Amino acid sequence: MTAQTKVRHFLSMSDLSPGEIADVLERATAFKKGDRTRSLAGRNAVLIFEKPSLRTKLTFDIAVHELGGHPIYMAPQEVMLGKREPVKDVARMVSRVADLAVVRTFGHALIEEFAQAASIPVVNALSDAEHPCQALADLLTIRQHFGGIKGVRVAYIGDGNNVAASLALGLAATGGHLTIASPAGYELPERYAGQAISIGQKTGGTLSMVRKPASAAKGADFVYTDVWTSMGQEAETAIRLKAFAGYQVNPPLLDLAGKGVKFMHDMPAHPGEEISQGLFDDPRSIVFDQAENRLHAQAGLLDFLFS
Repeated sequence: MTAQTKVRHFLSMSDLSPGEIADVLERATAFKKGDRTRSLAGRNAVLIFEKPSLRTKLTFDIAVHELGGHPIYMAPQEVMLGKREPVKDVARMVSRVADLAVVRTFGHALIEEFAQAASIPVVNALSDAEHPCQALADLLTIRQHFGGIKGVRVAYIGDGNNVAASLALGLAATGGHLTIASPAGYELPERYAGQAISIGQKTGGTLSMVRKPASAAKGADFVYTDVWTSMGQEAETAIRLKAFAGYQVNPPLLDLAGKGVKFMHDMPAHPGEEISQGLFDDPRSIVFDQAENRLHAQAGLLDFLFS
């Protein structure tokens, strides 16, 4: 909450307590079963996107609509946060006419600046530092396939990026065990690693970081990966392809995990790089359950924020 407005924002997975995450997941589960609330009835939600999107735009638009609200999408060229006008001015303008701002941007400091100036709830739909809405969907998917989250073993293979950061915080808060395998120089930032370890000391969750993908995958219930080069990092593609050689998730790596292992990816993917060709069609893949759950998890979050 901000000291001035007492408005609840969701910029990081750490903005929700373990009990609140459980609450959101319960609401998401009910939503997925067909239960509906009207917690956004008569409310306007502005979706400000500085990055292109398929899953995030689609699922937020539908979630707002199905909760009774009116989604208004603002494309990258329409707002240009901090370029056409100051971020705080955009936040104050949006706050005067809307009830919710969903912001998808590059620098995390920008969304923090937006939230500080806003007098309405602000939701992080992705920043370079975190992707907390994705993590909520991931937790919902794990819960769906594992029967719960506490005690689950998840291996994350690849870049310690925004997806990894939010996943680490989310699993720590819910008592899960995460092992991340990354090449040197691409580990989970110390800020998030320390935070996840601290949270896990209270919940029973753990975080381990290793170098070899096989070490992470062995005995895992879920194996998760993301692209090696994210939006905004295209100039680093050649360097990253070299650095991540040997970090591909493929059937032999999945075979090292538990018998009932499931494969996860937040999409879009680059087959031939972080995953082998055809891996989405492997019977162990649950990537489309995961993608669908973006809708249900975000509906649960919005219902939580506005109930």
